Amino acid sequence: MESGGVTILDGSTFVVSDVRGDVDAGPAEVQGLFYRDMRHLSTWRLLLDGRALQALASDLVAYDCAAFFLVVPTGTVYASPTVSLIRRRTVGDGMREELTVRNSSAEAVSVQLMMVFGSDFADIFEVKDAETKKGQLHVSTGDGSAVLSYTRGDFGRQTTITAPGAVFSRGSFMFPLVLEPGQAWTGEITVAVGESAASVSPKPRSVRSVPAPNMDTDLAEWVAAAPSIDCDWDGLRHIYERSITDLAALRFYPDVVPGTDSLPAAGLPWFMALFGRDSLLTSYQALPFVPELAATTLRALAARQASEVDDFRDAEPGKILHELRFGELTYFRERPQSPYYGSADATPLFLILLDEYERWTGDRDLVQALEQPARAALVWIENYGDRDGDGYLEYERRNQQSGLENQCWKDSWNSIVHPDGSLASLPRGTCELQGYAYDARRRTARLAREVWCDESWDRQLDDDAAELRRRFNKDFWLDDEQYFALALDGQKKPVRTITSNPGHLLWSGIVDEHRVDAVTSRLMGEDLFSGWGVRTLAAGQPAFNPLEYHNGTVWPHDNSLIAAGLARYGKHDEAARIAHAVLDAARSFDYRLPEAFAGYPRTDTGFPVPYPTACSPQAWASGTPLLLLSVLLGLDPTSAAGTTGKHVPQAMGRICLRNVRTATGPVTVDSA
Repeated sequence: MESGGVTILDGSTFVVSDVRGDVDAGPAEVQGLFYRDMRHLSTWRLLLDGRALQALASDLVAYDCAAFFLVVPTGTVYASPTVSLIRRRTVGDGMREELTVRNSSAEAVSVQLMMVFGSDFADIFEVKDAETKKGQLHVSTGDGSAVLSYTRGDFGRQTTITAPGAVFSRGSFMFPLVLEPGQAWTGEITVAVGESAASVSPKPRSVRSVPAPNMDTDLAEWVAAAPSIDCDWDGLRHIYERSITDLAALRFYPDVVPGTDSLPAAGLPWFMALFGRDSLLTSYQALPFVPELAATTLRALAARQASEVDDFRDAEPGKILHELRFGELTYFRERPQSPYYGSADATPLFLILLDEYERWTGDRDLVQALEQPARAALVWIENYGDRDGDGYLEYERRNQQSGLENQCWKDSWNSIVHPDGSLASLPRGTCELQGYAYDARRRTARLAREVWCDESWDRQLDDDAAELRRRFNKDFWLDDEQYFALALDGQKKPVRTITSNPGHLLWSGIVDEHRVDAVTSRLMGEDLFSGWGVRTLAAGQPAFNPLEYHNGTVWPHDNSLIAAGLARYGKHDEAARIAHAVLDAARSFDYRLPEAFAGYPRTDTGFPVPYPTACSPQAWASGTPLLLLSVLLGLDPTSAAGTTGKHVPQAMGRICLRNVRTATGPVTVDSA
């Protein structure tokens, strides 16, 4: 029990500890209590009579609560522990701990229970990049409390620790205890966090009560509102329940739209913030299950839509943001994420989700309210997004110092490469961006026709989409490979690397029918399909590495879109094969799909190999089982039955979803 760790979270607040509940973070270690992109506790160690405790058991009670059963080690198998401690922790804005010490001996004992505390107030990017602080740290103690604070100019953060009955010193506090035989003592510690002197207290509830997130809708209500599942494969039930719970854990209220429902943060630990691309795709995956995520995501992103050119933030009028942060480095413009607009795909994805949301919910009021942001998004696609007027979306960062070099979903620096691993020249127009732009035009044309009553715009968008599809299928097609190029580089030359990206083209509907068989064959070939899913980059190319972030790993969300695309073109057997493989992989990750896993062949190990720094939980990985269920059951909002046909593999058995929410009311979809 002395290896591993325990993580609990509630929106943008999370705690990462070891199995004892202790935190002893080095500069580049993701341990501690984090709130709004900064670490408020980097040291939090519990000692009994000066000795570290041993964990006999520790586990999550819920996503925002954990319990640890601890003892003082005796040092020999011939002596049993007589003093035990139960540590119960809950998180929500701040943190609350309840400590219960029990004397199981036949004699009275006198013990000193001590907590060692401290905070480096590291920005999440300082943790990630092992950078040093530039401001001043302060510690003050009083009667039963301590205040840790950090200031740099007019920026500040504060942590307030309250422990009634404890004796505080500068870096620790202590409870002196005398326990009679069989007696137990219980004490409580509260950690409030905030900006400057305005601390935010944890949720006002006992750590032993039923978990309730910092939301209007608690976990039980959230789960009850989602469709229920009945299935032959017990693993699928666990995967589904974990996905719904993880989406609840990741949700938070955006500051940009007060009074709305929640939306999903991108992922733990690095991305507990609003991300345009991630929140949009997660909301799309979850629409038949928890449609409120989509509504809030659309409102929040529309409220922060760029209205001017800002090179530092890669902003251009009409562009949808990539990332919104609140830490020290963005405050002092040492990072551009406040907000940062460095993604070329979030803007068309905004339009795709807007249409899909209306199809599932029938909520035309929101579509009416967002007409102007939608029009601005199309203007960006047609102007700023098309850098050279050739009709294709391209990107090249304006911020040459700290902006993202790649602004597609594969946004690591070396993701858009030629087969030999050399970087493609800029600006780059990846293939899936063209698919998104095509789909955005088609969907916006429908809204213009059916909701905004603008027939001339409707016709223009449809004509533009048809022309884009015609040109794309000619310019991006690699005849010798019978596959689409990854991108066009800065000289408009095809980047001939074989990747998963063309699977997104099927999802968008831009692929000509006569090319579908060839694309499907390549996606399902051994070089791309690992047995656990489609790799981001095909094996056998010099650029391939099964442990490279975007050049050989398997990403669950990527596969969910590929499966949806295959199903769109009637390739149901292949879609089901991908869905079954990815869902089967989840069993090896305690039923929770991580952000990515290694691209080794299934035959190498018989189990999926973890990617060492994958986010978990991660929003669009959590949404993946939901979209895969939609694919297998053929969920369709335009059908009165809620489905256009089920295609569940025999090995998975029967699947039944009850209370699938559609615009005309809830439906039950049963594969039997």
